Amino acid sequence: MGRDRTIWPKQDPAGKTRRRWDRRKVDRLPEDQVCLIRKMIVITAAEEKHLSSDMYYKYEQLYSRPFITPGSDIPENLLNLSHSFGYDCRRRANLQLLGDRTVLFIAGQLVILFDVSTKYQRYIRSCSGSGIGSIGVHPSQEYFIVGEKGNKPILIVYEYPSLKAYRILKDGAQRGFSSVNFNSDGSLLASLGCIPDYMLTVWNWRQEEVLLRCKAISQEVYKVSFSPYNPELLISSGSGHIKFWKMASTFTGLKLEGLIGHFGKTAATDIEDYIELPDGKVVSGTNWGNLLLWNGNSIKAELCSKGGQCCHAGVVQPFALEDGQLMTIGSDGVIRGWDFETIDNAESSSENSKFEMEPMNEMVVGRHVCLSSIVKSSQPDSTVWFAQDSNGAIWKLDLSFTYATPDPECLLSFHAGPIQGLDVSKKSHLMATTALDRSVRVFDFLAKTELISTRFNQGGTSLHWAPLSVNHSGGLLVTGFEDGVVRLLELFDTKGMHNNQADAHIRLKQAFKPHNGPVTSVAFEGNGKILATGSSDCTVFFFTVGEKYEPIGFVRVPGPVKMLEWSPLSHHENRLLILCQNGHIVEVPCPEHTTLKPKKSYELLELPRRSFSFKSIKSQIKREEDIARRPVFQVKQQKEQEEHQVIQEEKLEEDLPPIFISNPHSPLHCGFYSQPGHFWLSMGGVDSGFLYHCKFSENQDEDQKKHQDEPFDYLTVLNADDDPICSVTFNSNRQLMLCGMHSGSIRVYPLDPNTQTLTSMGEYWELSIHDSSYGHLWHICCSFDDQFVLTAGDDGNIFSFELLPHDELEKDLEKKRAMVPSPSVSLENEALAQDIDDPAADSIEMVKQKLEKDHQSREAEKKKSEKRGRLAAIRSSFKKLLEENLDLPEHSRLTIAELQLDDCFQEQFEKEKSQKIKEVQEQMSWKEQHSHIALKKLQDWFKGSLETNIVSVLGIGTHHRVSTYHIPALSSAEVQQQSSYREANSNETAQVERRKSRDHTVKNSSETDEEYMPHSLVIRSSGIKLADRQIERLRKAAEKAEQARAKIDKRKQEWDQFYTEKPMKNCEDPRDVQAICEAKENIGDLKLKTDKNFTVPKHLRMSADRKKAEITDLEGNIRQKQIEMNTEIVALRDSKLLLLSKLRAEAKQFQRFQSLLPSHLQHHQPRLPTIHPQEIKDKMAQCTPTILERYRVLREQRFRCTEPEDQEGGISLLKQLENEMEEMEGVGDMSELSEATEGKEDPKGKEPVQLSKEENNFMYTQDSLLEKMEKMVHQFDKEHLMCLQKVQMLDCRLKLGKLRQLTLYQELILLKEVDKSENSLQERLDTHVKEENNLMSKLEECKEELELKYKDITKIQQKEKAVTKAFQASLGDDNKFEEYLTKVFKRKVKRAKEEKPGEEEEDEDDFDNYENWDDDDDWDPMDGEAFVEECPSGCEPKLFAHILQLRERRLDLEERQTEEKKSADVLEKERDSLVKKLKPVKIGRRSAEDELDRVNREKQQMMNQLDVVVPLRVHQIGFDIAVQTPPDLGSALLLKKTELQRLQERVKQLEVEKKQQTEIYTQARQQHIRLIQERKDMNTEIQLLQKRCNQLMMRRFGREVDLEILQTLSGNRTVEELKQEKLLQEAAYSKEIKQWDVKVEKAREALMEVIRSNTERLLCLNTLFEQKQELEHKLDARQKKIGKQLQDSTRQTDKKEILSLQELVRKQAQQVENLSREISLLSHKGACTLQTSQAKLPPLAPLNNRTVQKHIRKTGTLFLNSNDRKADK
Repeated sequence: MGRDRTIWPKQDPAGKTRRRWDRRKVDRLPEDQVCLIRKMIVITAAEEKHLSSDMYYKYEQLYSRPFITPGSDIPENLLNLSHSFGYDCRRRANLQLLGDRTVLFIAGQLVILFDVSTKYQRYIRSCSGSGIGSIGVHPSQEYFIVGEKGNKPILIVYEYPSLKAYRILKDGAQRGFSSVNFNSDGSLLASLGCIPDYMLTVWNWRQEEVLLRCKAISQEVYKVSFSPYNPELLISSGSGHIKFWKMASTFTGLKLEGLIGHFGKTAATDIEDYIELPDGKVVSGTNWGNLLLWNGNSIKAELCSKGGQCCHAGVVQPFALEDGQLMTIGSDGVIRGWDFETIDNAESSSENSKFEMEPMNEMVVGRHVCLSSIVKSSQPDSTVWFAQDSNGAIWKLDLSFTYATPDPECLLSFHAGPIQGLDVSKKSHLMATTALDRSVRVFDFLAKTELISTRFNQGGTSLHWAPLSVNHSGGLLVTGFEDGVVRLLELFDTKGMHNNQADAHIRLKQAFKPHNGPVTSVAFEGNGKILATGSSDCTVFFFTVGEKYEPIGFVRVPGPVKMLEWSPLSHHENRLLILCQNGHIVEVPCPEHTTLKPKKSYELLELPRRSFSFKSIKSQIKREEDIARRPVFQVKQQKEQEEHQVIQEEKLEEDLPPIFISNPHSPLHCGFYSQPGHFWLSMGGVDSGFLYHCKFSENQDEDQKKHQDEPFDYLTVLNADDDPICSVTFNSNRQLMLCGMHSGSIRVYPLDPNTQTLTSMGEYWELSIHDSSYGHLWHICCSFDDQFVLTAGDDGNIFSFELLPHDELEKDLEKKRAMVPSPSVSLENEALAQDIDDPAADSIEMVKQKLEKDHQSREAEKKKSEKRGRLAAIRSSFKKLLEENLDLPEHSRLTIAELQLDDCFQEQFEKEKSQKIKEVQEQMSWKEQHSHIALKKLQDWFKGSLETNIVSVLGIGTHHRVSTYHIPALSSAEVQQQSSYREANSNETAQVERRKSRDHTVKNSSETDEEYMPHSLVIRSSGIKLADRQIERLRKAAEKAEQARAKIDKRKQEWDQFYTEKPMKNCEDPRDVQAICEAKENIGDLKLKTDKNFTVPKHLRMSADRKKAEITDLEGNIRQKQIEMNTEIVALRDSKLLLLSKLRAEAKQFQRFQSLLPSHLQHHQPRLPTIHPQEIKDKMAQCTPTILERYRVLREQRFRCTEPEDQEGGISLLKQLENEMEEMEGVGDMSELSEATEGKEDPKGKEPVQLSKEENNFMYTQDSLLEKMEKMVHQFDKEHLMCLQKVQMLDCRLKLGKLRQLTLYQELILLKEVDKSENSLQERLDTHVKEENNLMSKLEECKEELELKYKDITKIQQKEKAVTKAFQASLGDDNKFEEYLTKVFKRKVKRAKEEKPGEEEEDEDDFDNYENWDDDDDWDPMDGEAFVEECPSGCEPKLFAHILQLRERRLDLEERQTEEKKSADVLEKERDSLVKKLKPVKIGRRSAEDELDRVNREKQQMMNQLDVVVPLRVHQIGFDIAVQTPPDLGSALLLKKTELQRLQERVKQLEVEKKQQTEIYTQARQQHIRLIQERKDMNTEIQLLQKRCNQLMMRRFGREVDLEILQTLSGNRTVEELKQEKLLQEAAYSKEIKQWDVKVEKAREALMEVIRSNTERLLCLNTLFEQKQELEHKLDARQKKIGKQLQDSTRQTDKKEILSLQELVRKQAQQVENLSREISLLSHKGACTLQTSQAKLPPLAPLNNRTVQKHIRKTGTLFLNSNDRKADK
């Protein structure tokens, strides 16, 4: 996350800068920040200026004026701006609105205020002369701001409508401003600089002050704006980024903090515009047409249309939030409105980051419209907007989106993009222009209006107005286009003509295509007889001028053509100067169409030419200028220092600039003739700054591509090293040379009319008019009367200037409008010229080449035909020779081998034959594969369209027929739809099962968690063994405790179950609730859907999708029934086939027995049933070759008999073929019967003969076979009849299903009409429900967390009480340090907070913490640096340390409790906010439900109007009243008879149930009262028992205890082991104590011995003190006698002795102290330690004199006394 910050001094609420800085904070800052703050203090300490509100600047002193060469006589008003005809429509946000009818836009160096109603223009010039970067309008419409371009540009605020310069803001950017914008109240201004600084500045513009400043980013920025809802927020966007800014207040003052937007998974895009929503979200556009919803600095969702389609085609920009919808514009020329609530609540799914929605409103502005910005009218409640069209227009739009909304109105129309061609009429004040926007426009610059505009299929690239010598009326335009087409356009006045709808009209006179690339230049020869066209395809084409322009030919040039210049009439030769962009110049003479007649191609190869290739000489010129300056410099140096002249010359030679030639070559901009063979050139790039005078070299035989020519002369163009001349024109008398510069300025050079050269070009007049960055001025020309100058640049702007002062011009021009050429007399009778619309059409040369190629092809075919004729003649003569050879005798004949000239010819022929066969097979392989695929498709279409073929089963003994159903095969869409429905149902079922399993799992896991509770195990050593009696006692106690625990657990479970079953206070019996629901749905009056107040239940609501699913289910059921019946019929057919096989087998057996019987005993064989073709159609799908051959024969017969067959004839032919196949099948089936019956005689008429036994057996077998066959046939007929009955019953049900299906389709159509509104309402309801569910879930989570926090707080409070109890228990009773320790325990200690790893804080946050320290009042009075906690004397250190631990524990608990309370407060606030949010959501949900219920009610009423067909019989119609049958049954109610009977019985049941429910209610009421009284009595009894129980516990245990714990107490083996271990350790300790008593006694005796020795030493020490005193007395007496001399000599010695004595006394005192300490230790611990730790005393130093002994004696006395006192103690 990127942050950009700018520091500024703090400001108080009054807006004044705070000059007092916190010294402590400043000292902690880094050195660079301290320096910055000091500078800021100095700056802010200065006296602030205050600008008056009525102060204005003089505009005359600000705007840029023309540059005039100093000392020249050129007037300043040489050119005066007349009108602007262009509009820089490709510039961003180049449309603003002032008032309701004045639009503001930038045009080059001007800001134009255009009145829409009067078409009047007012201009404000740039002050810098470098252009204007951006404009903005104040919210009050009283001011507008202009951001300049240039070096250190300024911002100027103008007052409207006076146009006075009100404020000037400086130092806002380095090179220009890309965007300016006011905040919502207009008090602040934000500006954005362009490259290179991209500085974002916030201004107090009324006082011309900079408030904040920061670099926005390091790439191009398009827009910056304030938030309309929060004045401290800003947003900027640009190339591949969006950034969110905040004006933050810190200890250093206001600063700008920027957060760059992260695109995440979304592709980065340029953001042209954005809009902020009221809740802080931002919606921005993209390059691909979707919207991005930003939440913070990340993308929340990408918004698109339904189906994943883009919101707009191309770049999209949101621009307004109006009437609950977000308005967007796009480069597709469409304005759409989107629902604001849907966008605000948009959420992207995890699978797809796009959120789909549909626009609410839409307006298509027009074709070829590309909207880039839009502004709204300032009128209140206005819906009028003005839109900028990047394709060259300004539109007025009404976005009310009502039926009365007017169509979009195009206010202004301009060229879009750079102007490619401009020329003026040679007869009138008319101007024609063209551009790549495919339009050609004609302007009347005298009337300042556009005369006519026409469009073509391709963009225009050049334009030339034909001279009067070509067209006497002056209305012919020659226009070149980017596809190489040249069009001759005729302009004429339409007055007096039929159907005149405008003042002028442009008519296509002729169109031809000479080039394959863009036409860059066209020019007429001086006499108007030849037209030359040049193109970027390096060709120049010539045409003859006449009624129809005929091509002459073309020449190729070494580069793309830049310009064509015919030699003036003053030259003796008529030549064309061709200037190429790469610096090549070619001159050709005017071609004569009578002498040059190209045949195969139009290329004029024989046309002579001269060439010139420009070679750079600029570096050489600079070098010569430098050399020319050196002599002057040398003269100065010689005067000052002559001896260093040689050295200086060498240095000058070394410093000369090198010769430099650019590679690639500099581009050529323009050129013109000076005299025959001489011409001037203006070059760009490194060769700019000069006009080069060139001539063609005499040696033209060299390769011009390698040879380069240098100019022979040049003229310096002042101040043009980086600003070359792009175009040059002269006025009619050549007194003025007008130049269009690369920087967009006009430069005018006065010339001497007496000279033809440019030597007089020196002084000049220059005015910046087009944009200095990209407004290169390529077109400049004068009017026919030299009174106007017209310019057009790459910025799309067209300006007209008056060459004379306006007053003088009005005197000269009496007309107010230009004269339009009159049409020709025969114009209306002339046919329209044919245009070339196809950009890929062939050029003239290509057509010529194709014609030549066709001619060559025809000639080749002619030669081929001649050769084929000769070969045919040779072949015929050869055949004759063969015939003559056959006529010869055999011995004279020539054999084939002899006739064959060579074997290799035969082999070659065979190879060619096989090769051709292979080629034919390869060629036919595709057709063969194509035929196979076509056949397969036909089979799939006719055979695959049915699920099964229709099979008909005929009865054997009856004429009944059973046929399968026609079941069409399901399409892939239907199969997918059914599978989707099945998947949806299975998903719902799976979700239910998954939910059940999850609940079951959670329940089991909870039960497991409750059952399993980990217990801490205490592992003890098994070294202690218990007695048997102890073990038995422990076992019994454990059993008893386990039984008690089981009883307690059982009782707890019973209580838990009881409490779970206990209903809440407001709870109702679920059985009653269910019964009430059933009663509401089923009991009472019959719920008629025709009732007006009928509310459709939620589970019965029908939608189009549900209805589709219902129709699909119905169709599936019908299909399933048909398939089942088809299966049964096919099974019946298969059984018939099996029966036939059995009957054939029986028939064969029957014939075998018949053959054994005599003829008179043989019975007639029954006729076997046959299989008809319709019964086995599914097995006859393949066509055999026999069938195909028969079809061919029938088809040929039909052709011979009648005319070619049509479709019906083909169908009848197929029927005839099918009948023949059936007859053939029948004949085949009967063949066996005919064979079996042949030769059989009729047994009738034969006399009976006595039969043998064998014959009787055969007869019996014969009769039984006949009977068996008859039974099988009868059984099949029976099954066939049953199947027929099923089919008839199914037909009846299917008809009802079809009727039901028809009704469902009608309902589906109705539902589809209503579904759109219902779906929107349902989505709204789903949104509210989802939001409510989310809020409810968050509320529940918040409540659960809050309960947990309260529980945690309670636990912490309990722990705190436990800590306090532990503290009191530690103190005990009557502790003398209780007050001090309580103070220590309750003291509040300031503890340092632990820093979390990875946590970093900024310096300013640290300073804030320092400030908070001063305000901290939690210190205890005891707290301070002087107070030190220490254990008081007499208090146990362990107790004190324990108290400190308890205090730390208490402080930890208090901190935890504080944190928990804070989090609980936060949760409470969150809960309250959620509750507040939930209320409006519930209201919205209820309103949505009511609206949805209303829509469903209306939908049900509409569905009730549908007619439903129900077939009924007469006996099914009944009436409750005894009347005759009414004629109309429309008001009748259709229901089942059983339902009517049930309702009648239900009336009686309800009366009985009503009485029963009344009795039940009375009993329940009485029981309720009784239960309430019993509950009160039980509560009173429970309180008494509880009180009695507490008294018994206090009497027995002294406190209240938990009886359950007492009951579950059992013998603890650990305790018993510990008791046993205690007894053993007591015995060991008593033994050890006895041993220590013996040791103590021994130590006491040793101590007495040490005391005795110490006493003797003390006595010795006392003696020494007495000797010391005596010596001191003697020394005093002796010192009185000694004189002063001895005193001086011995003073130093005495000092040393005194010091040594003092050191000795110190050591002795230390020894005494050590001895006293040892004595005290020995008195407590015994003398045993003394023996090992006793150290020997150091020996006493010998006494040198008496004085020393005296001092020792005194000191010894003192020590002795002190030691005696210690010993007494």
